[in-house]
Amino acid sequence: MPIKPPLTELPIRTAESGFYRGFTKDVTITGKLLVGGLVIWAVAFPANASSVLSSLNAVILGAFNFWYVYAMAFFFLTCIGLALLPASGRMKLGRPDDEPEFSSFSWFSMMFGAGIGIGMLTYATGEPIYHFQTNPDVILGAVEGGPAGTVRSAYKWSSSHWGLHAWASYAIVGLALAYFSFRRGLPLTIRSALTPLFGKQLSGPLGHVIDVVAVVATVLGVAQTLGFGVNQFVAGLHRIGIGDWLLTDAGDPTKAAIAVALLIIIGASTLSALSGVGRGIKWLSNINMGLSFALLAFFLIFGSTLFGLQAFFAGVFDYLAAMPALLFTVWSGDGIEGSVQSRLAGWQGGWTVFYWAWWIAFAPFVGVFLARISRGRTIREYVLGAVIVPSLMCFVWFALVGGTAIDLELSGVAGHAIIGTGLSDQLFATLSVMLNGGMAWVFSVLVVVLLLTYLVTSADSAVLIINTINAAGDEGPKARPHILFWGCALALVVGALLMIGGLAAIQTAMIIGALPFSAVMVLMAVSVLKAVWRDSQREKNGLPAFDNHSAGSTPAE
Repeated sequence: MPIKPPLTELPIRTAESGFYRGFTKDVTITGKLLVGGLVIWAVAFPANASSVLSSLNAVILGAFNFWYVYAMAFFFLTCIGLALLPASGRMKLGRPDDEPEFSSFSWFSMMFGAGIGIGMLTYATGEPIYHFQTNPDVILGAVEGGPAGTVRSAYKWSSSHWGLHAWASYAIVGLALAYFSFRRGLPLTIRSALTPLFGKQLSGPLGHVIDVVAVVATVLGVAQTLGFGVNQFVAGLHRIGIGDWLLTDAGDPTKAAIAVALLIIIGASTLSALSGVGRGIKWLSNINMGLSFALLAFFLIFGSTLFGLQAFFAGVFDYLAAMPALLFTVWSGDGIEGSVQSRLAGWQGGWTVFYWAWWIAFAPFVGVFLARISRGRTIREYVLGAVIVPSLMCFVWFALVGGTAIDLELSGVAGHAIIGTGLSDQLFATLSVMLNGGMAWVFSVLVVVLLLTYLVTSADSAVLIINTINAAGDEGPKARPHILFWGCALALVVGALLMIGGLAAIQTAMIIGALPFSAVMVLMAVSVLKAVWRDSQREKNGLPAFDNHSAGSTPAE
């Protein structure tokens, strides 16, 4: 049977005039209604919203934990397989004469800043410290929580959440989008990645539904990240002496503090988004990386370097050795409160499944962004840059920053000052233990600035990506009037959910929003595997595998 030529046309109707000129109304208006409805519900009926979201969250964590675990394993194996196979690894994300638009440093900086930057600052101390006290190995009785022997297992589990799995979920979306947009000339939007499975049906309602799911998942995934960032940003402002009005007696951000922080972040991100990827986002990302390396260098020189390096090598070794089991392990409760099985299931739901949902919800945003900046790179180069290198960066960061915090607690120097404070304040607490008042203040200011640049980069990138999806893959000037709307929408979602239930409310909404998009991502992985195999067959038979028109062109309504 002859191999059919690839689909290189996917017309998506867009409005010719009016406020939605250049946008797909079905996607844009539906997305706005869903996000707006969530905000109104959370503000007008906070108790009901909190109760319903919590109930749905419990159902999803109980019934779909296996789905998240197996889906993430599939994304990782797909990425690594495509990179290692000679036929697929050398394929270029673009036409044969395409060259990368950005230098390797700028490319990596933008990718890392948009992917895990904020979470890394929040969890670099918080997660190793938590797993140092309890983790599945402790629950199973293999190690004792608290003493030095727990450090290796703490880093094994921290690495499993912030390593290859996380970046593979981002990479698979970006890989699929870049493949079909730059090789086939299809629009840079989520539906294009499913063309080998559904063909031209994606021009209609099916494609609209897929893009709407991606928009809602993006808003909730970015809201999760901004929520963590806002809490830590406020904690940092309090540490550097802005005022006691920032925190409640319980140590949580006040409503006024949340409002001020969001006003600063969204205002700056909107201005950056108006300048586009090549200017504002690129420069902010380079600043992010410069400040990140400066902070990392401080911990390398003045932190518990030997302890951290030992934790790095031992933790990464244990993580890689346990990878086959970690990929597919699912724990289910036995209905007996306090039993080992129930504790394992509770830990996995609160950590692993939460993370997998977070990465999946964040994937449409990061994936579109990765695709946008990765034209001209081979699949092997892309996977190396989008999965392996960022994972190593996270491992080093967690080892040096988190290792210093653990060593300070083990030696008694910290006196529980780090363990005893909240997640958002633990990095600042570590700096306070390490340094005297003046130097601690200086480095706390550096962390606050770094947080702000990461927050702004994430928010403005998200706004641009949402508008790209809404505009059928076109990121031209016509998207700019809508930047203000989505900037405000992000601020309102984060603010409303933080005020009705804190970070727990955002986490719950995000886990719910991630579920439908996880199914889309599995189909994307299947789709790109099918396309790569067919293109390899076309190349063997001397048949064309590229488009003959410019990428992203779509007819107007």
